[in-house]
Amino acid sequence: MTRAQAESAMAIGADVARAALEAGSHAIALGEIGIGNTTAAAALVSVFTGIPPALTVGRGTGISDATLARKLEIIERAIALHRPDAGDPIGVLSALGGLEIAALVGCMLEAARHGVPVILDGLVTDAAALIATRLEPSVSGYLLAAHESTEPGARAALVHLQLEPVLKLNMRLGEGTGACLGLALLRTAVLTQLSTATFATAGVVGRSGIQNTSRKSAG
Repeated sequence: MTRAQAESAMAIGADVARAALEAGSHAIALGEIGIGNTTAAAALVSVFTGIPPALTVGRGTGISDATLARKLEIIERAIALHRPDAGDPIGVLSALGGLEIAALVGCMLEAARHGVPVILDGLVTDAAALIATRLEPSVSGYLLAAHESTEPGARAALVHLQLEPVLKLNMRLGEGTGACLGLALLRTAVLTQLSTATFATAGVVGRSGIQNTSRKSAG
């Protein structure tokens, strides 16, 4: 992509987030559909974490050993060709990313601007989160990792983002599957917190609840 194309895709992602929020959404659950985008995502993870591609590249949809070796070679060649600078996140995105990753970045940035949580769904969204947090560090406070993908780059990205996945189900595909599970857990957590009684509201005597007025005062 050119830089302008990356920024245009980010704007589209922001528009999608804005439309969802205007429609009443209180959280954004992200997923993606792409052919070969675990290659781009692994390359991005390597650039932003400093971990070599050999440790971030996985089998994606279940490729053979020969294809995995080719995948690694392509990523190493792309990084050597573009010499991406992690200090220029959009430049890295333009050189190594894809339009869907750029849209994910824009979506995260817009959601965070409105104080809305974003639920990540595996390697590709994790890679987008690395870019979003480089562009705006405060985004990290709005991210929730739904699960830890079996792709090695996903774990590397989550460690760098300081996010602990709420699920570990050996899931590989994105497409929002894990994010939907994470959203269900987020809803459960919020409802549980809002509906849980305190000692006082439950009528528990003592501790931090109702004072025991039946005891006679001395004297």
